[in-house]
Amino acid sequence: MQNTDCYALRIQKIFVREKRRPPGPNTLHAARCTARDEDIWRQTTRRRAGNGHECVRERERERERERDPVCMPKVPAKAKAAPAARKKSGKDADNDDILVPSTNDMVEAGEVDAVVGRVKFAPHTELKAKDAAKKVEFRRVSVPQHRMTPLKNNWLALYTPVTENLKLDMRMNLKSRKVEIKTTERTPDAGNLQRAADFIHAYILGFEVNDAIALLRLDDLYIESFEVKDVKTLRGEHLARGIGRMAGKSGKTKFTIENASRTRIVLADTKIHILGSFQNIRVARDSICHLIMGSPAGKVYNRLRNVSARLNSSY
Repeated sequence: MQNTDCYALRIQKIFVREKRRPPGPNTLHAARCTARDEDIWRQTTRRRAGNGHECVRERERERERERDPVCMPKVPAKAKAAPAARKKSGKDADNDDILVPSTNDMVEAGEVDAVVGRVKFAPHTELKAKDAAKKVEFRRVSVPQHRMTPLKNNWLALYTPVTENLKLDMRMNLKSRKVEIKTTERTPDAGNLQRAADFIHAYILGFEVNDAIALLRLDDLYIESFEVKDVKTLRGEHLARGIGRMAGKSGKTKFTIENASRTRIVLADTKIHILGSFQNIRVARDSICHLIMGSPAGKVYNRLRNVSARLNSSY
């Protein structure tokens, strides 16, 4: 009783210090009961635990088993399933809203391996080719303002091979000025989407439809783009003369390089686009770079003649 009186006296001091109304008899009685219960619990725990604290350890083990199903004891798979949760009475029944499944239920569901004692996960299955083909994918190709009119004039020539041969859907978004391409259920190969995007992009860069359509038929064709300033910094009349050397009179130099290297070239102001295979693009690029640097057209023709003869012998 000495401890309970001290507990009640401590409560009275707290009330006086905080300048509150002193506690009534019911509050002091509850304080005494709480202190008495705590003393009884301490004495019982010490008596049960002894020197080895076995009671505390056993309580920790039970908590770990409830928390982790892996730590539960091994149960045979044929054992009958226990109820999902025990029904509690009093205040515990009101607070216990979560139902914890028993070990037997987890064994029957396949979540715990009864033999090894570890959690089982469902096997990871890779996407099949049919599922991948059904997945809808998009490509969007931006169209600059100066290429809108040519795109409208040749829309059917671009739309037909994409929809009929590649089995894709294509439309023009006038609000965002982009050509949108997507796969359908009839698309045989997902790679057709990238081919169609390269085909539309080649036409927007300035290549003709008959030249750009080769990207749909052949696999080893590429497009390389660079600018005059990447080779040499030219300004004013020097830049105009450099572009004139690349084009030639009525486009004669450009056509000669295209025929000798088996490529297609587009001169768009200071940008140069080359369509062809990797080796042929290198030959055409070297010739154009020499023209930008100031070499005369006759010297470039002689070099092209030698390189084209070497390419024909290799074929």
